Amino acid sequence: MPLTITDLMSKMPSAFVPEKAQGLDVVLQFKFSGAEPGDWYAEIKDGAVKVEKGEHPSPKMTLSADSEDYVKLFTGQLDPMQAFMAGKLKLAGDLNLAMKMTQFFKMRG
Repeated sequence: MPLTITDLMSKMPSAFVPEKAQGLDVVLQFKFSGAEPGDWYAEIKDGAVKVEKGEHPSPKMTLSADSEDYVKLFTGQLDPMQAFMAGKLKLAGDLNLAMKMTQFFKMRG
């Protein structure tokens, strides 16, 4: 059965690597379109991550993508840089944070 956005977002806390995010106090907003539209955010603070459905009032970075493309990104079937260059992945806010995001999570389905 294919992974869903809900599956992936619920797996984020267990995929989190706290030692890679020491000292961070940030919110990452996710905006999905396509087959599974919706908004989610991940709050990284005190070496932990909390994932919630909805919009956060002040995210440090926003990632927008088609839900199917994000599943491919998370499972390693789509390269993040290629997706960004092709316009499949849109980022707003702190782009350095986006580059580091792959270190904060063991991104494999």
